[in-house]
Amino acid sequence: MTRKCAVAGIANGGGKTVVAVPEGVTLGPARRADMLRDVGDLIASLEGRYATGPDAGTTPEDMVVIAERTGHVFCLPREQGGSGDSSPHTATGVVAALRAVCDRVHGSPDLGQRRLAIVGLGSVGGHLARQLAAAGAELVVADIDPGKQALAGKLGARWAKPYDALTADVDVLIPAALGGVLTSDIVARLRCAAIAGPANNQLAEPAVAGLLHRRGIIWAPDYIVGAGGVIYAMAVELDKETSEHALARVEGIADTVRLVLDTAQRASVDPAEAALELAGRRLTG
Repeated sequence: MTRKCAVAGIANGGGKTVVAVPEGVTLGPARRADMLRDVGDLIASLEGRYATGPDAGTTPEDMVVIAERTGHVFCLPREQGGSGDSSPHTATGVVAALRAVCDRVHGSPDLGQRRLAIVGLGSVGGHLARQLAAAGAELVVADIDPGKQALAGKLGARWAKPYDALTADVDVLIPAALGGVLTSDIVARLRCAAIAGPANNQLAEPAVAGLLHRRGIIWAPDYIVGAGGVIYAMAVELDKETSEHALARVEGIADTVRLVLDTAQRASVDPAEAALELAGRRLTG
């Protein structure tokens, strides 16, 4: 994880806070709040060696509850001194990565009229769909929640089932839900020129990166593409940078993607290997 943070340009290690709720158990508001306070107590016991922030299943408001027990928490609402919801900044970083990928594939970073498939319209995917629609992209969107179809209608996007979106004939596939969607079986059926999305752990297994490379499908590593939210939060909350400077660092994801793709091309390796090489240089340099 430290290598992944290094290649994303973050001078910190990385990890996740995960609460294993027993199968079949539903947490009501009171039990959820108690659980979050327990998380806060555990983080407080680490005395600053670890801090947490929102991710899948949690919100800035949840961070408020954790903050009752520890100050080592990021992305509190702005009115409470935090950097706020990280998902719009994550989406902005994905757009920057997509411009770099389209520049590599088509010779232009312009996203207007590009055919893009977004699989997952959660907090990040929804913001991303809005930004890409505003940029003039032609969108295919999918989510396991049929209620998300309303957003597709508002944006003029074509709604599809998740599998159909994964295998759609598009310029770039954008995994934006939970990970593991890129299996060897799916790779054989892909009809995209490139893949770049914020979903964590997109590759079902490391060997899938090689399969994509052999098919000539560009894959931008997810831990670079989806780093915008944490880059912004770290810049604002740790480095005390202005919002403008923090956003400029998020836009810098495009340069990192270009560097990884250049390295992969020169060494004739897949981007995952190139990213590890770049991380090693940044850690030792």
